Amino acid sequence: MNMSFYVGALGASASQKKLDVIGNNLANINTDGFKPKNAVFSELINYNLNDSPEARTELQAGAGTTVVRTNTEHGTAAFMSTGQPNDYAIGMDHAFFKLQDPKSGAISYTRNGHFHIGEFPDGKFYLLTESGKHVLDEKGEKMLANESGLKMLADAAKQGQDRENNLYENENEEESIEEKRQKVGVYTLTYPSRLVNKGDNEFAVRAGDTQNVDKAVENPVLEEGTLERSGTDMAKEMTRLIESQRAFSYALKMVQTSDEVEGTINQLRG
Repeated sequence: MNMSFYVGALGASASQKKLDVIGNNLANINTDGFKPKNAVFSELINYNLNDSPEARTELQAGAGTTVVRTNTEHGTAAFMSTGQPNDYAIGMDHAFFKLQDPKSGAISYTRNGHFHIGEFPDGKFYLLTESGKHVLDEKGEKMLANESGLKMLADAAKQGQDRENNLYENENEEESIEEKRQKVGVYTLTYPSRLVNKGDNEFAVRAGDTQNVDKAVENPVLEEGTLERSGTDMAKEMTRLIESQRAFSYALKMVQTSDEVEGTINQLRG
């Protein structure tokens, strides 16, 4: 009887953890670039009934289940046009923007491309995240957004419009401007599933994981003036929610039934 209490309690605990994951996904349904998570269950050790541990028999009993990890789905979600020049969306699976903390220098990754321009004490303007972290370019350098850079981008856009309307653009000058312009870096990792969630919709390489290295994508699918919406699927999460609620109630019912049986046995003994 003690095992039935144990298995029921483990089942309720695992279902509660899954409910927490689902709740976090639903809470971030409007968070740009958010990637939903999924709880992965694993069966605990089974043991033989009325036989030695080494014997092969179909009479086995389980010891419950537990949540071993939560997987993050780093796929591409729907896009939303904003018209803002500092908004970017990645049209590739398992690809990220690379960020650097200005204080600690720590590297992190995100799919949220909602950036803004901020001034630092050195008098330069940089492209930053909402939390104030630097956005890195394809060479791993901080993205500048100073006045000369903004003027260069404006001139490039103006020349591009003249070329489209009047067809007299000088191709050599256009290539020269394009070479000088910094590009927002898009990076892939060797093992994106190993990334650790750092909060604030950011991920980082696990400490000591030297095999999980990043690499800049040469020709990324990057949309400017666009944001990637949350990857949370309301219908899918609601289905998981109902499943988890039922599993939780069944596990508690198992504990309740075991308690009733134990009470009946104690009464018979008395």
